[in-house]
Amino acid sequence: MTGSSRPLSWFEASARQRLAALTDPGSFAEIIGPEQREISPHLALFDLPEQFDDGMIIGRATLGGRPVLVAAQEGRFMGGAFGEVHGAKITGLLRAATPLKRDVLVLFDTGGVRLQEANAGELAIGEIMRALVELRCAGARVIGLIGGRAGCYGGGGLIAGCCSTLIVSEQGRISVSGPEVIETNRGVEEFDSRDRAFVWRTMGGKHRYLIGGADIFVDDEATAFRQAALTALDRPVRLDLAMLAAEQRRLERRLQSFGTARDGTEVWSRLGIAAPADIPGLGTQDFLGTTADKRETADDAR
Repeated sequence: MTGSSRPLSWFEASARQRLAALTDPGSFAEIIGPEQREISPHLALFDLPEQFDDGMIIGRATLGGRPVLVAAQEGRFMGGAFGEVHGAKITGLLRAATPLKRDVLVLFDTGGVRLQEANAGELAIGEIMRALVELRCAGARVIGLIGGRAGCYGGGGLIAGCCSTLIVSEQGRISVSGPEVIETNRGVEEFDSRDRAFVWRTMGGKHRYLIGGADIFVDDEATAFRQAALTALDRPVRLDLAMLAAEQRRLERRLQSFGTARDGTEVWSRLGIAAPADIPGLGTQDFLGTTADKRETADDAR
């Protein structure tokens, strides 16, 4: 909660505020904390600001009394972008979790890879994905939470796609290519990045939830994210070839069903939603009730 009675907004909160609200009170212990100052060696070369944690906070905590490892991106620092140190911290956390078979929660808030550390950042994405899959194969969960200002773009979108469960709010956006990137490469006729309603209809939390790109949809409240994370910790643990094959078939069906759609509204109509234009204006409970039997699910042989 904030100083008033208003619930803490996940979208407005900092990474450290989100961690404090998500985990059990007093349970979070930071790994590589402020006193160790893990600063990127590259930013000073470009006369860019530095931050002691490089925009990535990692540590151990409990959630509902269960031990977990956590990682949170600070979207207010360089848009939560991945660099060498930023990526190494989460890779190390995932690798440390594997022999312990410890569940990991990742609080995404990122625009992708830093252009100033492009090679190191791209390498980090690959290392993170490998470590994440190895952890899941060992029998642990990796739960992603998305609802921050920067969204979950670029390499972050790829990593999110590897998670066991994704929790998203309406404010969350998930995509490999961001709106500005698409517009720059394909033109404004293809994608107008300034049309915020269009961005949310194609990349936003409601749309991703409806097409099975996210598993749990919640209000923009830290307490809602916490309750959803507790639910996700009780979901089955599985990652094998049969599950991946089923997911591939689902993605093929999605392409056949929606490949020609130009807008989320058209996709929602094809899902059988009677009034797709009303979806953006619905509150969480009305949205979930209206779409309960319409959305795709992650048909992945759980």
